[in-house]
Amino acid sequence: MTEQQLLALQEAIAALKAQLTGDMFADMEIRDQIHNLEMQLKGVKPMDSHFDCVGCGS
Repeated sequence: MTEQQLLALQEAIAALKAQLTGDMFADMEIRDQIHNLEMQLKGVKPMDSHFDCVGCGS
């Protein structure tokens, strides 16, 4: 992953975090998006997944 791609992911995560309201139910979709972006940023996939992409749906 290039430096520019890392920066774009970090900016996207920051923008999503700025949208959080503190209401757990209202924030669920945003938190899911943040989680997926953070997994991409860290190069992580679910341990029980046989997929090589971040397509876990969590």
